[in-house]
Amino acid sequence: MPFARASGILLHPTSLAARGGIGDFGPAAYAFADFLAAARQGVWQVLPLGPLGFGYSPYSSTSAFAGNPLLISLERLADRGWLNPDKIRTLTATVEAVD
Repeated sequence: MPFARASGILLHPTSLAARGGIGDFGPAAYAFADFLAAARQGVWQVLPLGPLGFGYSPYSSTSAFAGNPLLISLERLADRGWLNPDKIRTLTATVEAVD
């Protein structure tokens, strides 16, 4: 089955800025998707999104079907009222290297 040519960017969500340590599917991910649309990019390629396995490797995930709970956006949960916003206000907004 032939596919039309498309261009895009490889960027894992953990590379995005977010409160709480690593990037997630929060506001920065939505802004990145808007950037891709404005740049007329048709593909957002990501690395495996499953729970980390042995040695914290996404390539040896403990499940083929589950998602990594670290990618859940705390900010989006608070926006929907599912998390107390006061709980995330104490998280740092600065971006630093994560081990």
